[in-house]
Amino acid sequence: MSIDQTESALGPAAPAASGLRIRPGRWVDGWDPEDRQFWETEGRAVAGVNLRWSIFCEFLGFVVWQLWSIMAVQLPAAGFGFSTAQIFWLISMPSLVGATLRIPYTFMVPRFGGRNWTVISALLLLIPAVGLAVCVANPQTPFAVMLLMAGLAGFGGGNFASSMANITYFYPAAEKGYALGLNAAGGNLGAAVAQLVVPLAITLGAAASLNLPLGGLIWVPLILVAAWGARKYMHNLSHAKGDMAGSVAALREPHLWIMALLYIGTFGSFIGFSGVFPKLIKDMFPEFSSFAVGTAALSLAFLGPLVGSLTRPLGGRLADRFGGARMTVAAFATMAGIAVAVVWTLPLGSFWLFLALFLALFTASGFGNGATYRMIPRIFAVRGQRESRGSGRNEVDSQRKASAALGLISAIGAYGGFVIPQVLSASHAASGNYTSAFYGFVAAYVLMLAVTWFCYLRPGSTMARGGV
Repeated sequence: MSIDQTESALGPAAPAASGLRIRPGRWVDGWDPEDRQFWETEGRAVAGVNLRWSIFCEFLGFVVWQLWSIMAVQLPAAGFGFSTAQIFWLISMPSLVGATLRIPYTFMVPRFGGRNWTVISALLLLIPAVGLAVCVANPQTPFAVMLLMAGLAGFGGGNFASSMANITYFYPAAEKGYALGLNAAGGNLGAAVAQLVVPLAITLGAAASLNLPLGGLIWVPLILVAAWGARKYMHNLSHAKGDMAGSVAALREPHLWIMALLYIGTFGSFIGFSGVFPKLIKDMFPEFSSFAVGTAALSLAFLGPLVGSLTRPLGGRLADRFGGARMTVAAFATMAGIAVAVVWTLPLGSFWLFLALFLALFTASGFGNGATYRMIPRIFAVRGQRESRGSGRNEVDSQRKASAALGLISAIGAYGGFVIPQVLSASHAASGNYTSAFYGFVAAYVLMLAVTWFCYLRPGSTMARGGV
């Protein structure tokens, strides 16, 4: 008998045969995914339901997070008189706020319950979605108001942290990686879908004008469905407790900050370039910024975040087989080479070559994203083994720190979504082009490659011997 059947037949506080106790508010006591019999007979199905609704809600979070990257490019054509620097601020502000929110969002699941916080965080998406529609409907809307609303889109970026924190409690250790990979990839796809759907929606049937408010309003029904589904089908696990001590201990670890830097290079590049890709196409190849599809217009910018999302699980899988550090070095080397190629081939004026190079850059960033993230548990395991031999401490300490580090590193890495647009904006303001910004990215990727090799691959080092 499933949890939901037990709750329906025996009442909300009835114990299930497996020892579970269901309390009002869909709180579940006694959840033990490491119990193989429970997991195979009942736990897997329930965890799967929670995972699917979590992915849907996180997917919409990424959609809302990326709305301004699409909308900002359309504002000049709709009568908004914003400068290039202001447009870049509208693109980057959601990432700044979203990255910051990831830190407190990590602790919301233990405080409110996974199901309850998923409902709340989904409903919070209504504010930036409706607010965007109101702001872009009037070209006289002050820039400060637009910037505030762009910042509120950061609610969508915070969802990733709470969603990942919640799902990790549902799955046994042997299946956490796969479940979290699906959760992350499903969420990341929201960036691609937003960049595909929004341009079509705002231009559909718009003969001489853009229907910008639709860019936000079309997501309102889906957000309401997500909140309803989370409330009806998801569960709160009573054993999901916050670990403030683990977070504080993780912050003292030098490797947390090293990995945060590397994650800025991988995930930060993914989310940063996702945000600016429509703007770069508009500036460099305006004639290719949209393609007519009947009465609507299609932008190919969605292809970037799409391939970046789909290659993230592959990066994690190859990291399992060949080592996360090796795969991360390969990713940074590829990203540096592609960034150089972008600069050198721009004078050719070929949009299709530009698109191919950027899709390769997105592929490498997604690949590195998965590989870098999979390094973190191994690094802390090696650290734990070393400390255990030296002081006799139990390895539970390293596991707690690794769990906390995953959330903190994902938050810090998201700041790349703010840094990349701002670097591009500064380059454009200084020289009228983006060449110096791309050379800066090359230097950053080479530096991160060197840091990865020195810390985790250098022959004779503890991390290299530990197979990071």
